Amino acid sequence: MKLALLILGTLTALLVSLFFGAADLSVPQTLKALFGHGRAIDVTIVQELRLPRALLGAVIGAGLGASGAALQGYTRNPLAAPGILGFTACAALGAVIALYFGFNQLVPLSALIGTALGVLLILKIAGPRKGASTLILAGVGVGALATALTGLIMNFAPNPWALSEIVYWLMGSLKNAEMGGLMICAPLTALGLALLLFVGPDLRTLSLGEETATSLGVSLRKVRILLVAGTALCVGSGVAIAGAIGFIGLFVPHIIRLIFGPDPMKLIPLSALGGAGFLVFADIITRALTGPGTQLYLGILTSLIGVPFFLYLAVKETRT
Repeated sequence: MKLALLILGTLTALLVSLFFGAADLSVPQTLKALFGHGRAIDVTIVQELRLPRALLGAVIGAGLGASGAALQGYTRNPLAAPGILGFTACAALGAVIALYFGFNQLVPLSALIGTALGVLLILKIAGPRKGASTLILAGVGVGALATALTGLIMNFAPNPWALSEIVYWLMGSLKNAEMGGLMICAPLTALGLALLLFVGPDLRTLSLGEETATSLGVSLRKVRILLVAGTALCVGSGVAIAGAIGFIGLFVPHIIRLIFGPDPMKLIPLSALGGAGFLVFADIITRALTGPGTQLYLGILTSLIGVPFFLYLAVKETRT
């Protein structure tokens, strides 16, 4: 019953997302346009603007939710989130470099390159045999470096317009979603999800402790590589297309855990489903609150929701 409600909620968010936008389309017009009928302009709006936006939001949300669940299972810490490994900052740095030099068409590629370099650096610093705490420290350090370099580039932006373009991109948004971006993000996220699902059984064993898991045949090196690669693919591909969207990987897995239990193997797919629905729903809110001359960015909204939740978890952890 709970799973059915989760699936229904996600599908409902996807469907409702098709009815929100600047163009005033009725429900019958939207449904007809979805299947290629009605006015040509209506078909273009629904199939080339609203549908890619809804699907892209679901894909990015699924990747962030699953990544957060996997990292929380690996570290056995409910405060862990995808951003803790620095991949968001590394992808953002790559994208900002492309924007700084005016190569706007290369932003996705540059962001993915930044993520890949971050993966190599983190794995090199963490080493092959260290524990989860070392991996997190390496991720935090690399992320802090990437954030500092991003700030340095913004400091030397050639003009206010270039700086504003970088700032707005870093806020995260699905407003420029298109099928081309979806075709880049979806396969990479799917591969990342596959890696995270593959490592799920090992994360279940790791909940008993690293020494116990090792005695039961779990390869910590394999788990680390698959976890880092899967998280990097999910997070990096999302940032490459939509900018930085934070905190979904923190609170969605935590809420799913409260409803479905703490099994990391089950939390990864369930958090992917929950993350997809939540991000699409959050994007609906941004469009509903956006009026003429104003733009509420998706990354800002998710942060406004996520920060209080993070503080609540932090206070809760200090009292236990």
